[in-house]
This record gives sequence, C-alpha cells and structure tokens, in this order.
Amino acid sequence: MRPANDTSGAVPEPTERYRPGYEIVAEQLLQYIAEQGLRPGDRLPTEQGLAEALDATRNVTREAVKVLAAIGRLHVRKGAGIFVAAPATDAGTDELAHYKPTDMEQVLMLLEYRRLVETETARRAAGLATPIQVRAIREAAAHTEESAARGAVEEFASADATFHSAIAIASQNIFLQASVTNVRRYADQSDVLLFHGDVPGSLEFAGRQHAGIAEAIAAGDPDLAVTLMAQHIDTTQHQFERKIRDRIFSRERGL
Repeated sequence: MRPANDTSGAVPEPTERYRPGYEIVAEQLLQYIAEQGLRPGDRLPTEQGLAEALDATRNVTREAVKVLAAIGRLHVRKGAGIFVAAPATDAGTDELAHYKPTDMEQVLMLLEYRRLVETETARRAAGLATPIQVRAIREAAAHTEESAARGAVEEFASADATFHSAIAIASQNIFLQASVTNVRRYADQSDVLLFHGDVPGSLEFAGRQHAGIAEAIAAGDPDLAVTLMAQHIDTTQHQFERKIRDRIFSRERGL
C-alpha cells in the first residue's frame, strides 16, 4: 500500500479528480456480487446482463470487468463466462470474498490488521534479523528513497513491497510472512480503485520513513522499530481516510 504525505492527517488534499466510468462501475459490480451473495466460482451474468443490471453501457462494463480481473476479484474464461475469483489463499475465503476496496469501514479494518501484523514483524526483525536480512531491508529502503527522488512511481511500489516483505522474512515466522503477503494483496485492490493513475502521497516522505525503520531494525531497537512502523501505517490510514471522505463528499455534492 503506498503511503501518504504526513502523519497528522491535517494537510488538505486536492479536489477529487475526475473518475473514469469504469472505476465507478467496478465498485458497483463488487456491491452487486455482495448483494447477490455470490461466492468464489459462481458465474456472473454476461457483460450485457451486467450492464443492464448496473445501468451502464456495455463498453464501460467491459472495462470494469477487466479492472476487477486484473486485481484478482473476477476470473474471465473465454467461451465460458465471468466468474467470481477465488482469493489467492484459502484462508478467510468466506469472510474476505466480499471485501470492498473503497469502503471506509473495511479499508480501516484492513489497515488495523496491517498495523497489528507489521508492527509485530518489525519488533521481531529488530531482535532476530540476520546480518544478511538487515542488509536486504536497508537496500530495499534505500531503493524506495532513490526511486522516490526520481519520481519513479512504479519502481517505488515494487521497492516498497520488497521492503515490507524483507522485514516479514526477518521476523523468522512463516505465518507472519504469509499474513503480510496476503494483507498487501487486498491493500493493492484499494490502491488500484482509489489511486489509479495518481500518486497518493509524498513518496520521498515514505522513503524516509522506510529508512528510519530499517535503521531501528539494524540497531536492534524493537521499541523504536514498532513506533516507526506504526507511524508509517498511520500515515497511510490518514491518506485513505481523506481520499474516501473526499469521494463521499463529491458524491453528496453530485460531482
């Protein structure tokens, strides 16, 4: 999940950008799946049927299906139809099958869970990381700073994932590693639908946060590592809260 610009949540955000129709229809389609009680493997109506159900054009509906397929929520089988995709892991299938990537309450649940998991991985890494693992964490943090300085958004996102994964590996707990991997899959869904085509916050600020966490782990300071990781995730939460609230406010104003 790409971080934001500050930890206070007080910095005003730009006016909500224009949203392509397929993003709106993608949200509506996820809502439709939940309301119909569809489960992984269930078949959806045709594109035309979905367009009629969602009061959208077929072209826009097709693009929405492509977006949801790209983030792993739908599976399109040529000649067979459109199906609700199974999560990448079987854990929590029933509970997470209807995760709504742009719903404030569910996004905050995800961030709360991420905070619990990743502060623990940071704490354990500070006490258990091997020299090779510390080097990997530092190199990933440095990579995020370098890519941020160049404005290389996609490169930053890749380095960001590597950084958090490296900390999870250094926690020496395979279940924590799996949890970090899985929570980021759901976070990526929210990134695509909320920030598609945008930079959600200051990448340079996020890179500095990464560097601070890396040095706390390298110094073997679990308390500082936990504090800095919590602040890092709080930064992300403030950004998501503002983004979703801006979206709700725009809807109420009929924008």
